[in-house]
Amino acid sequence: MERKNTRKLKIGNLFVGGDAPVSVQSMLNAHPEDIEGNVRQTKQLYEAGCDIIRVAIPGIHDVGLIPAIKEASPMPVVADIQYNYRLAIESAYAGADKVRINPGNIGDADRVKAVVDACRANGVPIRIGVNSGSLEKEILAKYQRPTAQALVESAMLNIALLEKYDFYDYLVAIKSSDVYETIQAYRMISELRDCPLHLGVTEAGTERMGLIKSAAAMGSLLCDGIGDTIRVSLTADPVREVAAGRDILRSLGLDRSGPRFVSCPTCGRCKIDLVSIATQVEEALKDCTKDIKVAVMGCIVNGPGEAKDADIGVAGGYPECTLFRKGQVIRRVPAEHLVEALLQEVEQL
Repeated sequence: MERKNTRKLKIGNLFVGGDAPVSVQSMLNAHPEDIEGNVRQTKQLYEAGCDIIRVAIPGIHDVGLIPAIKEASPMPVVADIQYNYRLAIESAYAGADKVRINPGNIGDADRVKAVVDACRANGVPIRIGVNSGSLEKEILAKYQRPTAQALVESAMLNIALLEKYDFYDYLVAIKSSDVYETIQAYRMISELRDCPLHLGVTEAGTERMGLIKSAAAMGSLLCDGIGDTIRVSLTADPVREVAAGRDILRSLGLDRSGPRFVSCPTCGRCKIDLVSIATQVEEALKDCTKDIKVAVMGCIVNGPGEAKDADIGVAGGYPECTLFRKGQVIRRVPAEHLVEALLQEVEQL
């Protein structure tokens, strides 16, 4: 795939857009008054592979979260602001690496300009966040529902507010809870602007359905070369969002920071407990950072043959199983020692 060449922005110690890798984001969900809880969650997300962290700033006293979170990890911190423009200004001066606003709900032009001036003075980019639940009343009245066209029109109005004051250090997110509308909206805005795009499906749901909807939308867009940073929004532990985001990128070859894992669905030819073995292997390799492809296959039919491009793999058999590398059999081992033997081979790669 060929990624669209968007503008490159610096967010804290990280670049987004241009030739920078697609980054993975998540959002803290600890109570704003629980500083220790937010710091603890920040560290957990960083260890899980999160690149950028976002935190809600609902009140002026919550601005103190920003320096506390920045001290906890090297991840850039995004202040999530709704309605109160003063919170955006204070966050920019408190050390936020990016401010997320919907300019349309910040207030009049003077308030938007005040936010822009504060962000410009502190070198802080702005993320324009448009979603299906925050459309301007006149746009919603025009389209009757949050269509892709409605989302894009809102985004373009908000972009115009920033560009009116010669501010171009912005990213755009256009999220719908509908997968099709999300895909269409991002494709449309990608044709209209060269700004970096933050991909996501809003209100995606619990882990099972939310992951499916996010993978469908983000997979389609990333294959089109659209998208510079992503967040998988789940009604679940934010650590699971990071894992899902990493898995989506790895499945597309956009993240080489860990193994790509493949296994077959099994059939009547399988003579081993492949479900258990595959689960054990996946769990054992969750912290591995090697750029390798690992295959766990049920039998010799779809072992070295179908998975011949795997750097290392196993295929079930009776009375012994087969270990193979790039389609070539290297040795055979009993099923009870299969996981141990595979992990030993991974260690030597």
